[in-house]
Amino acid sequence: MSHFHFGIYPGGMTGTETGLTTGPADNTAEIQKALQLLQGDASSLLVRCYIGYHSKEKISHSTPVRPEQYVTKGRGLDLVLCFQSEDENMEHWKEFIRTMIHQYQNELVKIQITEEANVNLPSLDGHYKNSRKALVEGVIAAKQEINRLKLNTLVGFNATPDFSPDKLFWKEIASLASDDFRKSIDYVGIDFFPDVFRPIQPDGNAFDLKAAMKGVFTQFRKDIQSIGITSEIPLHITENGWPTGISKTYEQQAIMLEKIIRQIYEYRNEFNITAYELFALRDADSSNPDIFYQFGIMRDDYTPKPAFHVYQNLISELTIGLTK
Repeated sequence: MSHFHFGIYPGGMTGTETGLTTGPADNTAEIQKALQLLQGDASSLLVRCYIGYHSKEKISHSTPVRPEQYVTKGRGLDLVLCFQSEDENMEHWKEFIRTMIHQYQNELVKIQITEEANVNLPSLDGHYKNSRKALVEGVIAAKQEINRLKLNTLVGFNATPDFSPDKLFWKEIASLASDDFRKSIDYVGIDFFPDVFRPIQPDGNAFDLKAAMKGVFTQFRKDIQSIGITSEIPLHITENGWPTGISKTYEQQAIMLEKIIRQIYEYRNEFNITAYELFALRDADSSNPDIFYQFGIMRDDYTPKPAFHVYQNLISELTIGLTK
């Protein structure tokens, strides 16, 4: 495999089971310094940003704000367009997609259409009944606009691991999918957080980290195969993290993230994984012990946790010589 790209969501705001976190505002200068340290001499770094569509009249501010300011020195923008709307007619949504592509075309390396459209939580797209339709029609619209502008931008969507026996999400996507949709897909993203919401057995046991991750990737490949997406289309790890907070120490975070990232890297050829993006740069609010507020590898004042240096070293070790 010729390349493996790293990236990060450089904000702090996080979706929870009930809504979005609150906390200190982003500090642009501190984000710039942190990204420079993480990237080091690596030839590339993805910067992940989210913008929410609610209606023709209501668009969320990007998170982080003005992401283009962070896309310098070989960095590329990974733009996530979230569909959080009751719209049934997709025309305004598709116009929004075209507008965003035009606005960010100089920085845009990849674009993700919808965010976790298989998860029914208020902060995520699966909560909205038309999000699967928005995913399929949005992917096609994005690819058409990218082709029209002659951009070298990857188009994809993402999902979380699906442990349900009925696979309703994938069946619905399959029923909506067309050849145009399948031809428009350049990657499929997977958001997953091993050992965060489902505990992992210690190394050497039947369901340890290595086995659990292999099981997730194997099943995810089967799920996307069910909608006609072959193994030739790469997987991107679009969100992964291990928070601190209640019973989770900074030291444990550093150990677990290194194990997870190295395991993903080991599986990159077997499952055709070409990108990994960490969630998140900083805590939403370090004073709140709830794990949703402490996904950062920095505190909310941009003081690095041990995991920051771990990720910095992994980017240097696993990127240098691979992408040059």
